[in-house]
Amino acid sequence: MHTSQLTRTGLVVLLAGQLLPMIDFSIVNVALDAMSQTLRAGPVELALIVAVYGIAFAICLAMGGRLGDNMGRRAVFQAGVAIFGVASLLCGIAHSVALLMFARALQGVGAALIVPQILATLHVTLSGREHARAMGLYGGIGGLAFIIGQVLGGFLIKADIAGFGWRSVFLINLPLCLFVLMTARRTIPETRNAQRVAVDIAGTLLLASAIGCLMLALALGPLLHWSWPCWALLALFPLLLLRLRRSAIRLENAGGVPLLPPSLLRLPSVRFGLTLAVLFFSCWSGFMFAVALTLQTSLHMTAFESGNAFIALGAAYFVGAMRSTRTVERYGKRTTLLAGCAIQMSGLLALIATFHFHWASLGVTTLIPATLLIGFGQSFIVSTYYRIGMQGVPHHQAGAASAVLSTVQQTALGLGPMLLGAIYTQIAHHGSPLTAISGTLVAELIMMSVLVLATSVNRTPFQCATVTR
Repeated sequence: MHTSQLTRTGLVVLLAGQLLPMIDFSIVNVALDAMSQTLRAGPVELALIVAVYGIAFAICLAMGGRLGDNMGRRAVFQAGVAIFGVASLLCGIAHSVALLMFARALQGVGAALIVPQILATLHVTLSGREHARAMGLYGGIGGLAFIIGQVLGGFLIKADIAGFGWRSVFLINLPLCLFVLMTARRTIPETRNAQRVAVDIAGTLLLASAIGCLMLALALGPLLHWSWPCWALLALFPLLLLRLRRSAIRLENAGGVPLLPPSLLRLPSVRFGLTLAVLFFSCWSGFMFAVALTLQTSLHMTAFESGNAFIALGAAYFVGAMRSTRTVERYGKRTTLLAGCAIQMSGLLALIATFHFHWASLGVTTLIPATLLIGFGQSFIVSTYYRIGMQGVPHHQAGAASAVLSTVQQTALGLGPMLLGAIYTQIAHHGSPLTAISGTLVAELIMMSVLVLATSVNRTPFQCATVTR
């Protein structure tokens, strides 16, 4: 269908909406200690406060993409922002763990309605250099928001504005929600598929069950000492995925449109994008978790100081993201991705050396050289993720593709702290905190090496024809 060109103002509004769900992934981490004291929440309850947001987000993403395709992406985007705002208000006034968990889950639902509409709208309303620039901004803002959450959360907790304490990390969302809701209708063109597609109820339930089993098991496993219910949930995950695949193939063969179309997953660019997501984003969130844990528990930094340790990383990330469009145009996506991996891995090696040589006197400024490299490298990797994953995707599958990529990305972000956190805890149990963080960073280096190998030997995803815009 014919669509209007997205203006720069509309792009700003979309990216402002993107900040909401991304920041909330990390901002709550620095408020957990204050929450535990106010609400008398134990370790399991704190883990669930973090986990229910990611679970609801990941579970509903694919459905969010389908709703946008059918009902209009701007309308669903606005509904998601409204739900997210109401949920943030409920989080800010919650006086019980149960209400806070419910509100966090509702935030996840709102986030799942927001995110697919942004990427799909960029895909169908922009072309050429404007499309490439917008994709660079999308990747840059998404990654930078993760860092902003760490820094902003630490500042808000320390500032204790109007005595709100940890509640301010949720209430800070309200002005941004109001701005987006007041400007979206007149700045963002409405887009939808020419034909409405029936909702794949079976696929939705199977995907929700699979992701829920995986993320709930990973969230509660360490706290429940990996008792049999956790292993049972993990065992159900691949079985449910297999059932989902069979259901999707059966529906597509019958002429229907499944929630996760097998024809879409057969695109080399999409498959490689999913591989990139699993390897990189799990490393990324695991890195943020392990380093923040080391700074606060082993080096006794405050939440504010720990957040400030990531400022240089965030600044380098933003600069790199702004340069990524020209870099991709000049050198190509494959070379840009490999360069990003090489720079980030150099930064990880520098960070290991920094911990070893300055452990006793480590400060925020000591970390700057290594974190600058890490942030710059990460920006190149993230900027290529959506460019690769959306390459060759037909317009009528834009919502489904963006939802698939975002679902795997968010699942990987939830997986990272559990995976690298388990490595950190296991090493720390038998050695020192210095050995633990070093071993965790080495594990990340190994995972990034696998990504480099996969990129080096597989050229097909980077040679896919791009659809006509």
